Amino acid sequence: MVRWLLVAPALLAVLLAVLRGGAFVVAEAEATCSGIVPMKSREKMVSITDFRGVGDGETLNTAAFESAISHIAQHNAPGGTLLYIPAGVWLTGAFNLTSHMTLFLAKDAVDTWNWPLTDPLPSYGRGRELPGGRYMSLIQGNGLRDVTITGENGTIDGQGDVWWNMWRQKTLRFTRPHLLELMHSTDVIISNVVFQDSPFWNIHPVYCSNVVVKNVTVLAPYDSADTDGVDPDSSPNVCIEDCYMSTGDDLVAVKSGRDEYGIAYSRPSSGITGRRVAGSNPYAGIATGSETIENVFAENLDVFKTGIGIHIKTNSGRGGFIRNITISDVNLNDVGKALRIAGNNHFR
Repeated sequence: MVRWLLVAPALLAVLLAVLRGGAFVVAEAEATCSGIVPMKSREKMVSITDFRGVGDGETLNTAAFESAISHIAQHNAPGGTLLYIPAGVWLTGAFNLTSHMTLFLAKDAVDTWNWPLTDPLPSYGRGRELPGGRYMSLIQGNGLRDVTITGENGTIDGQGDVWWNMWRQKTLRFTRPHLLELMHSTDVIISNVVFQDSPFWNIHPVYCSNVVVKNVTVLAPYDSADTDGVDPDSSPNVCIEDCYMSTGDDLVAVKSGRDEYGIAYSRPSSGITGRRVAGSNPYAGIATGSETIENVFAENLDVFKTGIGIHIKTNSGRGGFIRNITISDVNLNDVGKALRIAGNNHFR
C-alpha cells in the first residue's frame, strides 16, 4: 500500500499582443471572468465529524468522506449542501464528489493513503505515462453539476515525494494520480484552497465546461516531475484568476487529449482565460498544445525562474489546430526563453 499517495504540424494563429517587463498596472476595477459560475451559499451544512471523521493525522477517514458525500447525494437538499472539514489533519483515500455540494476546508490538511486504479481517459487511450490504467485522483467526480471546493486556504496534501521517487527510479507500474480530476462536469468553482505536493498534475478538469479556478495556491518542489498547476483538458469556458503556483512543471497547460485518441475524441479546449497568474517552475508559465486548442486569452502574468515564459507547441502526427491565442501584459524575470513556438515538441 502506498501512502497518498502524421498528418501535418497543426495550423497556428497566434496574436502575442504585449510582452514586456515592469510591474503590473492594476485597474480601478479589475477585469474578471469568474462570473461564468456564480458562488452559491448552501442552506444546509454537515461536518465530516458527523460521520465519525477524526482529524488526528492517523485515523483513516475514507469511509467518513464516502458516507458524508453519499448522505448529501441521497438527501439532495434544495440549494445543495456544504461539507465542512474543520481544522485538523484528515487522512483519506480517494473519494468522489457529488452534484450540488461545497467541500469547505477550514485549514490544515487533507492527506491520502491509497490509490485505486481506474481506466485511461478516452482522449488519451492509455495512461499518460505508461500503458494500461492509471491511479485514481484523490478528489474526483464524473458527470457533476454545481460543485465548489473552497475554504480558508486549507491544504490538500498529496504527499507526492514517494511518487516522484518511483518516477525517478522507473519503478512506476501505472500513471501517477492527480490531486483533483473532474470529468464531464459543469459549473465548478475551485477557490481559496492550497494544493500541495501532488504526485502528478494538480487540477485537471477534463471534458468539463464553466470552470472557475480563483485565489488558489499550488505548491510542489522545483524538481518534482509533471506537477502542473492547472490543466484544462478538452474543456470549454475555463477561468483561471488570481493564483500563485510554484511547481515542477507548467503553471497552466491547456490540453485536449493526445495523438490519434485526442483527434478521434474530437473535443478541443476553447474559451480559456488566465488572468493575474504568478509563479515559477522549470518549464513554462503558460503552455498550449500539443493538441487541438483555440480561443485562449491570458493577461497580467508574472512569471519568474522559468524555462519558457509562453510555450505554444505541436508535433508531427498530432494533427488538429492551435489558433487564436492572445497573451498580453506579461512580466518575465529570470526566464530562459520569453516565447517558444515549436513544431517538434516530442512527448511533452
